[in-house]
Amino acid sequence: MTEPVRVLLADDEHLIRGALAALLSLEEDLVVVAQAATGPEAVAMARAHRPDIAVLDLQMPGLDGIEVAAELRRLLPDCRTMIVTGHGRPGYLKRALQVGVRGFLPKTVSAADLAGIIRTVRTGGRYIDPELAADAISSGDSPLTPRETDVLELAADGTSIAEIADRAALSPGTVRNYLSSAAGKLGAENRHAAVRKAREAGWI
Repeated sequence: MTEPVRVLLADDEHLIRGALAALLSLEEDLVVVAQAATGPEAVAMARAHRPDIAVLDLQMPGLDGIEVAAELRRLLPDCRTMIVTGHGRPGYLKRALQVGVRGFLPKTVSAADLAGIIRTVRTGGRYIDPELAADAISSGDSPLTPRETDVLELAADGTSIAEIADRAALSPGTVRNYLSSAAGKLGAENRHAAVRKAREAGWI
């Protein structure tokens, strides 16, 4: 019998992560060897357990899924990475592919389909959700980094710097830097104008 595929699950939403782990454990050829709630934890767990596949949430505290994928590519080149996201925002897909991500799919994917995609990626294949790919192509490239996008999205509801910092697990100064950088890239006079421009372009 062939060895089961060793899977790492990383998602900051405990309920989603737990449900995925339970469903994947029903597959005879897959075994969830580790789980993580943050980006740095995902990297640490991957180093400790050396999974074949890392299934990463796009948005996590500390490091986002794309940053984790880049780190794993450097540390564990044999570990293939997949991004699962509720946000098919343009720019993310391109960056994910640039760091060697082999799967990019929405959180609405069924457990059975996810298991099949894990097998595809494990054997050297690639899976990009067609709808996410179409969205990314139609709205062009975002100049924003994933972290700038996250912070700008948190600022969209008029949230205070302190609250954004708390929710993004960043310091207030770092949040200000990200917002300033995003506004500069978008040619916006302030963060509110930056939010508006990013929304119009479909980047948040």
